[in-house]
Amino acid sequence: MCGIVAYTGPKKAYPILIKGLKRLEYRGYDSAGVALLNGDIHTYKRKGKVSELEGFAEGKDLSGSTGIGHTRWATHGKPDNINAHPHRSGDGDLVLVHNGIIENYSVLKEALKKQGHTFESETDTEVLVHLIEEIKKQEELPLEEVVRIALTKVIGAYAIVVIDKNEPTKIVAARKQSPLVIGIGENEYFVASDATPIVEHTKHVVYLGDGEIATVERGEELQIKTIQDNETQIPFVQKLDMQIEQLEKGGYDYFMLKEIHEQPKTIADCMRGRVSSEDGWVLLGGIEEQLSRFLNANRIIIVACGTSWHSGLIAEYLIEDLARIPVEVEYASEFRYRNPIIDNKDVVLAISQSGETADTLAALELAKDKGALIYGIVNSVGSSIARLTDAGSYIHAGPEIGVASTKAFTGQVTLLTLMALSLAKKKGTISDEYFQRLITELEKIPGKVEQVMKTNEQVQYIAGEIKDAPNALYLGRGYNFPVALEGALKLKEISYLHAEGYPAAEMKHGPIALIDENMPVIVTCTNKSAYEKIVSNVQEVKARKGIVIAIVTEGEKEISRIADYTIEIPDTEEPLTPLLSVIPLQLLSYHIAVMRGCNVDQPRNLAKSVTVE
Repeated sequence: MCGIVAYTGPKKAYPILIKGLKRLEYRGYDSAGVALLNGDIHTYKRKGKVSELEGFAEGKDLSGSTGIGHTRWATHGKPDNINAHPHRSGDGDLVLVHNGIIENYSVLKEALKKQGHTFESETDTEVLVHLIEEIKKQEELPLEEVVRIALTKVIGAYAIVVIDKNEPTKIVAARKQSPLVIGIGENEYFVASDATPIVEHTKHVVYLGDGEIATVERGEELQIKTIQDNETQIPFVQKLDMQIEQLEKGGYDYFMLKEIHEQPKTIADCMRGRVSSEDGWVLLGGIEEQLSRFLNANRIIIVACGTSWHSGLIAEYLIEDLARIPVEVEYASEFRYRNPIIDNKDVVLAISQSGETADTLAALELAKDKGALIYGIVNSVGSSIARLTDAGSYIHAGPEIGVASTKAFTGQVTLLTLMALSLAKKKGTISDEYFQRLITELEKIPGKVEQVMKTNEQVQYIAGEIKDAPNALYLGRGYNFPVALEGALKLKEISYLHAEGYPAAEMKHGPIALIDENMPVIVTCTNKSAYEKIVSNVQEVKARKGIVIAIVTEGEKEISRIADYTIEIPDTEEPLTPLLSVIPLQLLSYHIAVMRGCNVDQPRNLAKSVTVE
């Protein structure tokens, strides 16, 4: 979950590395470091954010046109100056940065100690650079071949970048189950964990494949080989579809707030070219490619983590309700270890914003081995899940920098709604009249999300009233039960308040014991099919002096009389309500976190892309 950036070319490397690390800081912010090659290797690293590193490096020798940088989310070893990357070999010739986990590092470390190596840090990464050093001593080989041989002895997941002071214009990069992208410029190369540090320098990139090693050298062609078999691969150069403006805050205080407000556009972008109410169709290319497998599936198994898992729960309601295909929703981290029953009649659907989530990737590999159709819903073009799956769909939400997902969630739900509608239409499980009503209303959702944004000041006031509560309870029914889970997760992630989401009817089976005058209860009350039940739930909370914050359909009267606070959203068809009801919950968590002095974009202990177990 760390961020890697590297450069070799005619320019000064340090400014490129520092700016790149700032763009990658959402991937990890426990510590940061750079290594610059200019005759010798100068390494600077510091605990904390990239700004701490920048201050520490001021006034030091920052020359050199080849360098590597790293921003860390700690796995092995506490966050401090010693455990920060880059790590150096014992002879000082090699420097390495690493994202991932070397599972057999302790065995390798003991063997290397017996060969005279000593270690400064607690990290598995330092073991790897010493392993490369040891092989280099034994073999008179180019750096890329030494690194490749070392990696054949490694068990685990990794993305690494290595430089050697004896080969000053060369960078070697390799990956297994952790992403790396290579940018190709004019007589220069860039390497990074994702495209965000590269986009302002070049639009031409190569996404390194799993189990591949790349060599970039000034004035030379990019070389890619497989790690295990040493077979040469032909680089596939792609053009980046990303604008630098997408990586800036654009006047907002935080990326999260910007991304909340981008949702009218990102939802519309997700639908563009995929639905037409005027002509009465929904079309997803990935579904069309594998239509018979979907229509004849025994079931659809959705695997995901975190916010994406909540999207999957909404998809279960959508697909079963509209298309009448059985759906199971699994935590990817549990699915991969519990020996699940899967066969070639199943469709396994993976949902991941980054397309790099380690547990979700492992779940897909398991499903693929068992003959299931694997389908991906991701945001990041060229990601590992996008390349692994048989077919899939992008949500087209653009880069999401805030760690707490917002626009990716609504993008996922939008795409899953399109999927359910497409399958329902083709299976004939939905009437033409209802199908037309739903797609007509779906096209209005971006405008209605824009209307919900107008509640921002009201939500901010409510946030001020409950920001000091130690706990919060979120309730919802049907389509809005997963929204309750997502609202609770957002509050936990960025404000560090304890919150739980429950189906409203389950409140009586335990959580009701927690309700008193200090407990805010946020209830999504937009369900037409169970309206009287929701009213009853709200009355039960008020009878125990709970503070009720109700998300209601505009014009609603009964709950508004009972609740302490109400937030109105526009009326819509019930299957589409999550796209509207989640917006006030995103805003509520944002404002509470800001009022509590939390760093909204970089919450403690969290990283954006979980690329390790």
